[in-house]
Amino acid sequence: MAPSQDALQTASEDSALMALLKSGSETALAELMQRWELPVKSVIARIVLNASEAEDLAQETFVRLWQHRDRYEEGRPVKPWILGIAINLARNRLRWWKRRPTVALEEWTDLPESDIAIGAGGLEKTERAQAVREAIASLPVEFREALVLFQYEHLSYADIALAVGTSEKAVENRIVRARERLRARLKDLAQSR
Repeated sequence: MAPSQDALQTASEDSALMALLKSGSETALAELMQRWELPVKSVIARIVLNASEAEDLAQETFVRLWQHRDRYEEGRPVKPWILGIAINLARNRLRWWKRRPTVALEEWTDLPESDIAIGAGGLEKTERAQAVREAIASLPVEFREALVLFQYEHLSYADIALAVGTSEKAVENRIVRARERLRARLKDLAQSR
């Protein structure tokens, strides 16, 4: 499926902003932050499973974007590059928590209610959404990253590979395995209710 005209224009504008950022433009950084703040927070929140930590890590993502602006290679897609920075920070935070567990994981799982579809049949949808969130949270981090970037951010395998630092084939395998595990987990949950 070919990218839409809007997606192509956004990618072109992002590349132009990155060129300005490389030359030290704080205005370009502000524009990139405005464009990418919500997607960055969303990806991080789905990986670390904590909205307030996602806020902190999103801010750190843009600090790193500024600090490492000279590492950006012109012509490289901007979205996977920025999301790659965010994912690396999320991975680091998960590793840090693993070494210093002081709070139960359940206490950290506080994604915003906007992630839950509430409306007609709200309770059932809320329960189903909660089951999906729990199933996604149970995935290994590398599966969760690939699935979040594919399903929620609509990145191609190539862009996901750039963001997470692996091959397209590895991304494809991670998504397939994540979906298999989700199906099995959700099937088990449905049978237990």
